[in-house]
Amino acid sequence: MGNFIRKLSDYVKSHRNLVIITMVAIFLEVISAAQYYYTHNLLEDELDNRAESELRIKAILIRSILDIEVRTVSEHIWDVHRNINHPDSMFDVTKRMITNSKEALGCCLAFTPNYYPQKGRLFEPYAFKKGKHISVGQLGEEGIHDYTQHPAYQKMVKEMKPFWSDPYEFESDSVMPLTTYSYPLIDSNNKLAAVCGLDLSLEHIGDTLNARHIYPSSFDILLTKTGEIISRPSVHHPKYHDVETAVKMINDSTVKRYPSKSGKSQYILFESEKDGSNGVIYFANMRREPRWQVVVVCYDQEVYGSLYWMRINILALMLLAFGFLGYIIHKYAHNEKELHIANIKQERIDSELRIAQNIQMEMLPKQFPPYPDRNDIQIFGSLVPAKEVGGDIFDFLLRDEKLFFCIGDVSGKGIPSAIIMSGIHTLFRMASVHEKDPSRIMHNLNIASCENNETNIFVTFFIGVLDLPTGRLRYCNAGHDIPFIFSDDNGVSLLPVEANIPIGLFEDFNYEKQEIFLKQATTLFLYTDGLTEAKNKTHKQFGMNRVEEVLRNNTLKTPEEVIEKMNEKVHLFMENAAQSDDLTMLSIKYTPNFNEFHTKEELKLKNDVRCVKELNAFVKSITDKLGIGVSQACNIKLAVEEAVVNVMDYAYPIGTEGDIILQVMYNKEKLKFVIIDSGIAFDPTQASKADTTLSVEDRPIGGLGLLLVREMMETINYERIDNKNRLTLITHYSKDQ
Repeated sequence: MGNFIRKLSDYVKSHRNLVIITMVAIFLEVISAAQYYYTHNLLEDELDNRAESELRIKAILIRSILDIEVRTVSEHIWDVHRNINHPDSMFDVTKRMITNSKEALGCCLAFTPNYYPQKGRLFEPYAFKKGKHISVGQLGEEGIHDYTQHPAYQKMVKEMKPFWSDPYEFESDSVMPLTTYSYPLIDSNNKLAAVCGLDLSLEHIGDTLNARHIYPSSFDILLTKTGEIISRPSVHHPKYHDVETAVKMINDSTVKRYPSKSGKSQYILFESEKDGSNGVIYFANMRREPRWQVVVVCYDQEVYGSLYWMRINILALMLLAFGFLGYIIHKYAHNEKELHIANIKQERIDSELRIAQNIQMEMLPKQFPPYPDRNDIQIFGSLVPAKEVGGDIFDFLLRDEKLFFCIGDVSGKGIPSAIIMSGIHTLFRMASVHEKDPSRIMHNLNIASCENNETNIFVTFFIGVLDLPTGRLRYCNAGHDIPFIFSDDNGVSLLPVEANIPIGLFEDFNYEKQEIFLKQATTLFLYTDGLTEAKNKTHKQFGMNRVEEVLRNNTLKTPEEVIEKMNEKVHLFMENAAQSDDLTMLSIKYTPNFNEFHTKEELKLKNDVRCVKELNAFVKSITDKLGIGVSQACNIKLAVEEAVVNVMDYAYPIGTEGDIILQVMYNKEKLKFVIIDSGIAFDPTQASKADTTLSVEDRPIGGLGLLLVREMMETINYERIDNKNRLTLITHYSKDQ
């Protein structure tokens, strides 16, 4: 045993370079395998989440189409009751019903036998849409079409409640797949007078279902509760041959099913019978009748294909790197030890500086102007790194019509400061996605900074949240240099700021929030101490007075001009002296166009859901006046109704009376709704996000949730000003051609 160990030791000494390369290769391969394993799991989780999202969104879209037809029937029942004593007018009623429905193809009123004695035992007025032409006629006829024997009619007589029929094919000039919504018409004697049926084309549902996919080769299928195909992808789809295989596996109870992580859907693993490719079938039933099954099929080669190629490329690069490493080791093996150590030390120092600079610069916004399509905000920032890398940072992001921005400086210099600021920057981004109170964001950053802070590194930081529609600026300062605020009307001054303490010192410190309202053309100028403490050759500092002097220059109209002029002045002052600290600046100019909407109308409602009809009539009058298309007008009405009903339900406690004011402003392109109430502080955007377990399909008609409102409106924004809640919805509109 001892002889073997000696031989192994001699071999290692004589082949040290080969042993080093081999050990590095094994170590890197282990890392690569671990990376591959965890990345594969992450892609699996992403597939699960994306497939569930696809199922949920497609179910919402299908349900919204069906609900529109349900509304069409419910909104025209009064028309039937009004003309119930005039049987011949029923033809016009059916015609009006499908005229007001974009997707309905036909409508019938199947009256109970002998309801109109003068019309005979069977009387079934029917209207049918063919292109732009609508035909009407009488379908009921003894011996030819006795609708009383139809299963749908018999089901209605027995159950007396609305329902959707299973899909069927209607043959006219061509075969059309249809489904029918049946509704009981009750007369004044509380008896069934007729069954109202509204026919909906399934081709539109199929087009909606397969309009967009999560992966290029994935496809969607719509099945009945019993597993019959309602809609499938086009025959030109590259994986069309797998449709029947997928349906067969779903209908086969012996095939093993797996629950998704959320438990709201199931999936099946399958292999294509044609090309042998592997895939996953996700499927789930719609939550309300008709409980159709929505199916999405994805393929492993698209989900994991990039991962496989990444694995191959990494192996190739590793082999190349090992060969190159071996060459370097062989080339420099005979260099003197002292020179080798000196080179390693110098290389380490240079590498640290490059890494630190890269960490800083990669965190910064790079595109200016960052939001070229907006005319209410101008932003420009810059960071000029020093020879010794510091921990400065600035950042901004836009969410829900609010501009979140920050600037900070970590104590100390070098790699540790840059790494800490990188973590603070990441936490700021993450917190700003879910929180809009700057003091709470600062509190979260402080707690994270205090954890394991054995070196007692602290960070001066400033966070601002600017509400763009109102100009309300909420901010919190953590020991940072006080920003300047200036405009042509009010001159230059320091922003009123509570100093607070830097983050990273005491985790239980309570940071105070402040707020002001910015007027039009007001500019904020934020900076780090690398500006005011910049020194010339005589060690004299640039100072606050020189900063203010530059800002008083009335020719500086844009943030970019402000920072360029400030850079110019500070470098002239330094007279080529070495820069000792990062020079970081951020300038934000608030430029709203308060006359953007030239027309304004208003509606005042009580917090009573019975006022929804008045609300819908008001919104309809606006969309009609603007000539908005039927589909978009319906979406706008649904979004406004959902938002107002949320206010009624939550802003005013049960038994409390109050008013809700709906302001409507518009121009030739955009439509803006502002919902104002004096109830308790209630942010509907936050409330909707919190209830992630509630399915949109489980909501009653008229309440499609924040997800639906966000899909129908381009922006949604909430503010509480003067003890009033203000919810703003904005969207572009197009006129019906």
